[in-house]
Amino acid sequence: MFPASRFGCRALAMAARQGVVKPTTHMLPVSGLRFYSSAPTLTREIVMERITEMLECYNKIKPGTPLTEKTSFSKDLGLDSLDSVEIMMEIEYEFSIHIADQDQDSIKTIGQAVDYIVKQRDAC
Repeated sequence: MFPASRFGCRALAMAARQGVVKPTTHMLPVSGLRFYSSAPTLTREIVMERITEMLECYNKIKPGTPLTEKTSFSKDLGLDSLDSVEIMMEIEYEFSIHIADQDQDSIKTIGQAVDYIVKQRDAC
């Protein structure tokens, strides 16, 4: 018997046209099947690690600057509003989410960014 795949259905149809196999009513072609898996759940530790790795690569932050949850983007890291917007865009890209403008304005520290991302169900 042929496997239930696109190749199997094509092979079965070709064999039926050549008269090798006679199609019956119980042999219907199977439509394509897709299987999805879910990403592992994001924990605070994973989110914090990914954000700190991203910030360590940002060229406007001095190397060796301590990055904790209480670190402020503007006061501790010395980023202006445009830099903060760039950071938020990178966070959106990193976690495949969209951060609304109102929420971006309220995120002032790394810990607040981590909290926001953990609350997002579609973050990965």
